[in-house]
Formats: sequence, C-alpha cells, structure tokens
Amino acid sequence: MLKVHHLNNSRSQRILWLLEELGVDYEIIPYQRDAVTNLAPPELKAVHPLGKSPVVSDGALTIAESGAVVEYLVDRYGAGRMRPEPGSDAYWRHVEWLHFAEGSAMLPLMLNLYVMRLGDAAAPLHERISSEIDNHLSYVAGALGEQPFIMGQDLTGADIQISFVAEVARAFGRLAPYPNLAAYVERLHARPAFRRSIEKGGAYNLA
Repeated sequence: MLKVHHLNNSRSQRILWLLEELGVDYEIIPYQRDAVTNLAPPELKAVHPLGKSPVVSDGALTIAESGAVVEYLVDRYGAGRMRPEPGSDAYWRHVEWLHFAEGSAMLPLMLNLYVMRLGDAAAPLHERISSEIDNHLSYVAGALGEQPFIMGQDLTGADIQISFVAEVARAFGRLAPYPNLAAYVERLHARPAFRRSIEKGGAYNLA
C-alpha cells in the first residue's frame, strides 16, 4: 500500500488531500515536530536523507519534494484526472505551476518567517521580502482571476501545490489585497476531500 510519511503542520497535508481527491488507498505514517525547535524528528532521515516531509513510499520507490510527489501521484493514480492533456499547452502551464509554488513563491514566505524571529536585526530585509511576496501573490491572483481553480474550471495538481502558498500567506495576514485568493482558500478548504484529509492527518495550524 502507498505510504505517506506525514509530518504535522507541514506540506504533507496537501498530499493527503490529493490522495483523498483521487480516492487512493494509503497509509499514514505520522511524525511530530519537536515541541521546542519545531523541526522534523530525526526518524524521517531513515526514510529519506533530507529528513523532511512529504515523502511517499510506493513499493520500492520513495519520492520526496512536494511537486514531484504531486506529479507522481497524479500520473500514477489519476487515470487522466487532475491534470491537462499531456503535451498540450495547458499541460506545460500546469507543470510550471507545480514548480512555481516551491521554486519561487515559497522562498520569500519562508524568509519572512525567519526574519520575523530576528526582530530589528532583520529590518533592512523587510521591504525586499515584502515586495517579493506581493510580486508572487499578485501573479497568482491575476492568473486565478474569477476562475474557481488555477487552471480554470477543474481542480488540478497545481491547486494542491498553490494551496499551501495561499495558506501561508493568509497566516501572515497577506491576503487582504487579494480577495480572490482569500476566497480561493475558503473554496479549497470546503471540499469534502480536504476535510477528510484533516480528519485523517490531524489539526492543521500554520499560525
């Protein structure tokens, strides 16, 4: 059976959501962050050398990195669902979104998290980081427009990836200028599959 090495309050929550959307049977192997450092436990290094989550194990195959995991699961278990037709222009835009979420959008959000902990020492960085956050959020908001999902009318793997970006931005109070992104998060969270993933994976708090 497919196994998801699931760390609480992490990107692995969206992998559970994806599997619920796909209707795939899976087993959750739970891990808890350290109560003091908030870091992943060392046991995850036995699963993958990076010691991070999400990681999925499917037979002899182990895959890390959110975008790669999403792409694998949609390709392997989607039966044509949750992605555009391979080779089409829409397919490559979809691939771009899969990479954009972690390759571009999450970097300034993570930097923001770290500089918040540094206090006044990080003041020179605030303006640049804030500008980059808005650059990426405005890009996503513009692409989403009034559509229900990032690729149009249908939920895809791209939404699974982008959801975490929007959730973290919301936790930082950055979605007020982007009401369509705020509504997007609410729309995703209202999906039955998302609710099932929370029931199975545990409380999800990015604050």
